[in-house]
Amino acid sequence: MKHGKKYVESSKLIDKDELFASGEAFDLCIKAAKAKFDETVETHLRLGVDSRYAEQQVRGAVILPHGSGKKVRVLVFAKGDQATAAQKAGAEFVGAEELVSKIQNEGWLDFDVVIATPDMMSVVGKLGKILGPRGMMPAPKAGTVAADAARAVTEIKAGKIEYRLDKTNIIHCAIGKISFGKEKLEENFSALMQAIVKARPAEFKGQYIKTCAIASTMGPGIKLNMTPFVGGHDGT
Repeated sequence: MKHGKKYVESSKLIDKDELFASGEAFDLCIKAAKAKFDETVETHLRLGVDSRYAEQQVRGAVILPHGSGKKVRVLVFAKGDQATAAQKAGAEFVGAEELVSKIQNEGWLDFDVVIATPDMMSVVGKLGKILGPRGMMPAPKAGTVAADAARAVTEIKAGKIEYRLDKTNIIHCAIGKISFGKEKLEENFSALMQAIVKARPAEFKGQYIKTCAIASTMGPGIKLNMTPFVGGHDGT
């Protein structure tokens, strides 16, 4: 793959074989961001678990202290008082069966997060083949199947993000914008890492966190030294 001049210049700042402490890594990430727009910073974590086995799934949600920097459009499946409360909490779209039809028949997907009250899951289940592959299907572990819809909306708007393994056992998460600066990015990263370390499957034996890298939208990857986050006991 051929990279542009700015990417090549940025790559010269980073030793690809070195594992950087998080503070130094975010410093480099900011210096390497050359785009004219405010680039998103992403974390890419390769875990030692095997996502093919249900007991080794790693999925959950965490509130980033400084948010993700992304304006999130929330769709809530709810009725009655729950629907009214979700609207007041700031949900862009609130409804029931009529929204299922709109998604199925019109291909409408102008939203980023889907929340559903438990009583609506039989309705939302019809959208599994559409929302599932996009990582949008509501789930209790992600906090998107919620008895209190308003609270779930408030948390999402405050910076709550979901993390989950993909088929290659990697977790990809946006943790902020370059404009956040080193300190805020590092605090968001730390919050995410604490949640993922805590989510380690109880029965799993072996090296849990294999590798971790951060990168801005247009910048090169920067590898991190994960010892401070796993305490040097990741293989026990």
